[in-house]
Amino acid sequence: MACAHTAPVTNTGILRRIPLKLRTMQFLKTLFWVVLAIIGVVFAMNNWTPVTVMLWGGLRLDAKLPVLVFGAFLLGFLPTFAWHRAARWRLRRRLESQERALADIRGLTEIAAPAPLAAAPGTPASLEPPAQS
Repeated sequence: MACAHTAPVTNTGILRRIPLKLRTMQFLKTLFWVVLAIIGVVFAMNNWTPVTVMLWGGLRLDAKLPVLVFGAFLLGFLPTFAWHRAARWRLRRRLESQERALADIRGLTEIAAPAPLAAAPGTPASLEPPAQS
């Protein structure tokens, strides 16, 4: 039988474990992306006009202006983002490898450290003077 003073298990415990500073930063990141999305939608609505792009060999491309702008942005952003993520992944693996090596070295030094010598019979176990009563 459950105690009357226990609360039901909820997901709010997860939020309690996340520090307030990180929750605030997460809110700010979400706010930033929402504002950026609203700006993108307003830009697209105000500039929804057809544009003709002259390509090679007399080829013409008719597209809406926001599609071209966002496409050009993604064409430059995605390769850079992929490069950044790959470098971050590579560095994280390197760091984890070095941390494992350091933990192994620390483990070996703890094993290799000599155990303290036991006191010889008839000698005090420590160098401290005996307590006086």
